[in-house]
Amino acid sequence: MLKGNILVDVKLLCARRGITQREAAEKAGTSPAYLSRMIRGRHTVVNPTFIRCMEALGYDVRLTYEKRTEEKQRPAQDHA
Repeated sequence: MLKGNILVDVKLLCARRGITQREAAEKAGTSPAYLSRMIRGRHTVVNPTFIRCMEALGYDVRLTYEKRTEEKQRPAQDHA
């Protein structure tokens, strides 16, 4: 469903921005190991039970994301 796209997209976006997956994980406030497991499909991004429930109710579930504009940028996380 979503897993293949997330795998490709995270790696591609890291490469385009010139950052490593480790740096992306740190910016997201998570460990590099967790991000790696998520990308490889060992952790789900969206709860599979939720997906099956929505599909049973006749809905398709889509994950979308878009690049934020400057005015929408979140302040940097304080890691102190």
